[in-house]
Amino acid sequence: MRDYYIFKSGRLRRNENTVEFENSQGEKKSLPINDIYSIHLFGEIDLNTKLMVFLNQQGIPVHFYNYYGYYSGSFYPREKLLSGFLIVKQVEHYIDPQRRLAIAKEFVDTAVHNIIANLEHYRKNGKDVGGFIDKIKDEQPAIQNASTIAELMGVEGRARDAYYSSFDSFLREGFEFESRTKMPPENMLNSMISYGNSMMYATVLTEIYHTQLTPTVSYLHQPGERRYSLALDISEVFKPIIVDRVIFSLINNRVIKQEHFAEELNFCYLNEQGKKIFLAEYQKKLETTINNARLKRNISYQRLIRIECFKLIKHILGEKGYRGLRLK
Repeated sequence: MRDYYIFKSGRLRRNENTVEFENSQGEKKSLPINDIYSIHLFGEIDLNTKLMVFLNQQGIPVHFYNYYGYYSGSFYPREKLLSGFLIVKQVEHYIDPQRRLAIAKEFVDTAVHNIIANLEHYRKNGKDVGGFIDKIKDEQPAIQNASTIAELMGVEGRARDAYYSSFDSFLREGFEFESRTKMPPENMLNSMISYGNSMMYATVLTEIYHTQLTPTVSYLHQPGERRYSLALDISEVFKPIIVDRVIFSLINNRVIKQEHFAEELNFCYLNEQGKKIFLAEYQKKLETTINNARLKRNISYQRLIRIECFKLIKHILGEKGYRGLRLK
């Protein structure tokens, strides 16, 4: 099974046991239903209820992106793995301040560990990032000492600011960071970060769907309307080891270039070719396998996201304390 990314405008329809895409030139392509893991739509696509009912029956999420390639929303199929007991336990861990804070701390502590691991790689390769590593490590004790979610978010923010400040020390010239800007991203590097984080959110949401977790109950990020905030929580673990490493590779290997971006007033974004280049590397990363000592076999990064969800379930059910995925 695979993720499908559709950039062209056209129509998406059900045709017996396939999903058929017809582009604006009348060209058709069939997507066998048993081959579809999720669908990501970047173009202007017409859909009908017959297709949506079909995708709902098959449990296939559909993620929508705006003109600039940033996440807009999802069709989240009816959950087939519902567990009322787990929902109650998820909520109990949210409404208990100490239990919520314990999970949130582990998300942040894991994210900071993976950020440092990225920088240690560049220090070993002769890049001058030691000062940034020290600054981030100075924040680590404050993670465990935090007494509120707001305080914890402040620690995470300071660590990430130091991390972003280090980028100019090891990325090639032309992709200077300057400062983190989101809405809108103001330069090429910021646009790649925002685009990659959008993809990570959708990928994590797809994996949550294949578990009994409820995506609207979260711990680090505040649950709210119109967002699946648990996907934001779990994304913190994987952004450094998937999104950031994809960005670093594309820039330093000169795969992504200035010609792959478009600019408007104070707004920079990947053009269609740039998005496709990014997604090819992103998908390659998701499919890359690493050895998992506990399971004694190679596991893809994408499957590791689902395993992370199962680890959180075990914590919520009181079976085993949650410890986030820490990579070197």
